[in-house]
Amino acid sequence: MKSTGQNKKKIALTTLGCKVNQFESAAFLSELAQREVELVPFSHPADIYIINTCAVTARAGAQSRQLIRRALRANPEARLIVTGCYAQIGAQEILEIADSPICIVGNGCKHRLVEVALADRHCDLEMHLGDIGGHKEICPLTVTSFGSRTRAYLKVQDGCNSFCSYCIVPYARGRSRSLDPDKVVAQAEIFAAQGYKEQVLTGIHLGHYGQDLTPKTNLRELLGLLVARDLPVRYRLSSLEPTEITDELLNLMAQSASVMPYLHIPLQSGDDGILKRMNRRYPAAAFAKVVERSVASLPDAAIGVDVLVGFPGEDEEAFANTYRLLESLPVSYLHVFPYSKRPGTPAAAMADQVPKPIKEERVARLRDLHHTKRSGFYRKHLGSVRQILVEGRKQGCLLKGYTGNYIPVSFAGDSGLVNQLVTVRLEELTEDGVLGRIV
Repeated sequence: MKSTGQNKKKIALTTLGCKVNQFESAAFLSELAQREVELVPFSHPADIYIINTCAVTARAGAQSRQLIRRALRANPEARLIVTGCYAQIGAQEILEIADSPICIVGNGCKHRLVEVALADRHCDLEMHLGDIGGHKEICPLTVTSFGSRTRAYLKVQDGCNSFCSYCIVPYARGRSRSLDPDKVVAQAEIFAAQGYKEQVLTGIHLGHYGQDLTPKTNLRELLGLLVARDLPVRYRLSSLEPTEITDELLNLMAQSASVMPYLHIPLQSGDDGILKRMNRRYPAAAFAKVVERSVASLPDAAIGVDVLVGFPGEDEEAFANTYRLLESLPVSYLHVFPYSKRPGTPAAAMADQVPKPIKEERVARLRDLHHTKRSGFYRKHLGSVRQILVEGRKQGCLLKGYTGNYIPVSFAGDSGLVNQLVTVRLEELTEDGVLGRIV
């Protein structure tokens, strides 16, 4: 499908969902940039549409279908490539949407997506899915550019073995698979050479990194390799299960200036009965100990927590246990989600589904707690001097960026400071962060 001049194929790509999907879409764009094609916004007419879908909730599946219909309306003659988690588990639903030709590329075949998109032969409802549960190796994808961002996501792991009762992801992503440490380092070096000052290590189940490799390794050892390269980069970890935050990992984070004092730890529920129904493998007391141990090792660390509200069987006492636990812990912010049925998961068929108005009321109470916790965390650091990675301008006026412990800071400064580390004193709380001043 190579062409020149005015005849270049126009390709549009859009992405739903997680950091892993965003890394994979960046890999597609990196490969397409080396071909004789024209990349256009998804809102523009195109010859080829690529949709990287999500299926983590029923709503994400619905959004995926909407994007497919939108592409079909925009150009019924276009080649349509659908990939991602919804493509993996909802292939039949996708095929029923379209009378037009459509290509479905599963999560285990994403390294072939550009080849499929640019193939000369006609795409006739073809499917490149495979048995995702049988995949033993991670898709080999390389990203040469992550767009105009100052922060790049570095995918080091895929898949999940946990099978939480509310989660479709293991069925869509397969079992845990890790990227060889040498390839992780090579990708980190590519990002560093491109000028990205922060890299976020990410995966579907990041804390399982290395358990499938020979010889086995782990996330702490991988971080040690990256830190030893002494690249001009600061590293941040995405979500880690409470059972995977080890003393060795905390010690490395405490000792290395290049690993940011930031942890995101999913709780989901603070009630032991609900945790068992969720198939989460820890009691609430163990979660509390992990948070306390993390703050003892990293006193300035931001500790973020995921909470799933209104899981089947959650009565007022179970919710109160969750609220009291979070209220008592030194956490910095909460990501609060109402439980919604995900077809294909055990939880969707459970009895004692919580009515929507009760879920909404509980979500509101926890989001109020989130605002209290977040403001308290920001206030605690007023007067301190921190390094900020400048990401751009806030509404065309002040510069904006994040501290190592993930406090959003706005301050006056020159546009030439974008994508630079700047030393700033945190001076005043604002509605959505902190106002600072360059030191």
